[in-house]
Amino acid sequence: MQVGGEQPRDLLSRPLRDLRVSVTDRCNFRCRYCMPREVFGADHAFLPRSELLTFEEIARVVAALTPLGVRKVRLTGGEPLLRRNVPALVAMLAGTAGVEDLALTTNGSLLTALAEPLRDAGLRRITVSLDSVDPQIFADLSDTKIPLQTVLSGIARASSVGFRVKINTVVQRGVNDAGLLDLVDYARSAGHTLRFIEYMDVGSTNGWLLDEVVPAVELVQRIGDRYPLEAVGPAEYGEVAKRYRFTDGAGEVGFVTSVTQPFCGSCTRLRLSAVGELYTCLFGTTGYDLRTPLRDGASDEELAAQVSGLWTRRADRYSEVRGARTRTLSKVEMSYIGG
Repeated sequence: MQVGGEQPRDLLSRPLRDLRVSVTDRCNFRCRYCMPREVFGADHAFLPRSELLTFEEIARVVAALTPLGVRKVRLTGGEPLLRRNVPALVAMLAGTAGVEDLALTTNGSLLTALAEPLRDAGLRRITVSLDSVDPQIFADLSDTKIPLQTVLSGIARASSVGFRVKINTVVQRGVNDAGLLDLVDYARSAGHTLRFIEYMDVGSTNGWLLDEVVPAVELVQRIGDRYPLEAVGPAEYGEVAKRYRFTDGAGEVGFVTSVTQPFCGSCTRLRLSAVGELYTCLFGTTGYDLRTPLRDGASDEELAAQVSGLWTRRADRYSEVRGARTRTLSKVEMSYIGG
């Protein structure tokens, strides 16, 4: 099945390749750049289960979008492993024609128990969000009573059952940047790929300040002073991280430069919220309701036609125009659509 015989491109000629699927808005952490407790509160009213897309509905959306070009699917949250029986969804998506890469992003707190079932279901890659390997800084940043060791044990378990684990670290000046090299040492010794992400103004509740952004060029310099680096070209179109390898052969490190070196021009990502809203940008202000036609009996072809129309009207490039006129926008929260 194809819409119009061709895979759609947006107004900037970008193809659709990646779909990020939020399976829940719930999370057991309260990271301050994502779901700060002082805003969301301990008794925050999460979405009722009836509003969430079922696994069967998610699988239908994915199957309808692969003819449009979707090849990579990433499950996110909130914390996706809080959704009951996520391995069952993984098995559905792993068997979907056209899906070539199925991954999941997690805070790692539930990985010890779920790593093997996820692997057996067909998941092949896991990314763990980890902002410090200092127990106190970890606790302060994630605002949780779950100890750092629980996450580290989950990462070790995922690696032991065969996952290629990637570590994502959001860097904030004066918050966790002093532990930069400790994270590098941990990732190098464990054989994991580490990606540093510039602190971004996602959503409207995290109190983002440009002064707290540590530019990737500074991070490269600080790491390179201890472990010499050499640049590596992108593996594919739309790759978000600027990659470097350690010259001693101990793996590689990446840098996501959304603030200082925007990459909007090659963005191929579409996001599906847990309630079936599509967002064409991480910094989106409104979503497109796909749940209603899905539940009203639309065919796969009709769903694909609606998404194709949405994509061909897309002109998002928030990071390239970030400035005074974007500060007042009421942007969707990261906890709602994932990273």
